[in-house]
Amino acid sequence: MNVLDLLNGMQAVIPSMIEHQTGTIINVSSIAGKKTFADPATYVGTKFAVHSISENVREEVSKHNVRIITIASGVVETELISHTSDAQIKEGYTKWKKFIHSGINPNTVEETIYFVFNQLQSVNIREVVLVPTKQQARYKIIKLVYLRK
Repeated sequence: MNVLDLLNGMQAVIPSMIEHQTGTIINVSSIAGKKTFADPATYVGTKFAVHSISENVREEVSKHNVRIITIASGVVETELISHTSDAQIKEGYTKWKKFIHSGINPNTVEETIYFVFNQLQSVNIREVVLVPTKQQARYKIIKLVYLRK
């Protein structure tokens, strides 16, 4: 779904942006698109695809004054874990969150998107990787979440 939505969304707006010789697309991804880890491989693969497609399309449309920006965040304070029924995953996630103290406030992500969007059209901040200071490499996170006691 990550990849199809990305392609459909860009395909819907790029022709008009090219016609008007201006536009900005901001694709929101994840740090999982920058660092591989074992589980879940499909999720990581789709996030790598978001980064790759964004970079490739950026090369194609930049000559038309169209910017493609990718925001890759680490853990953000959301209700995502509440949708997980696996008690071990929830417990591991909770322990890990205590270790890093907290995720990024969603408002911080919003402010970052606002900042990159509001640069001059002649400036393209191609990518922002936004993570909590104490968030380590992704593979260590997964070990905490998925390892059994």
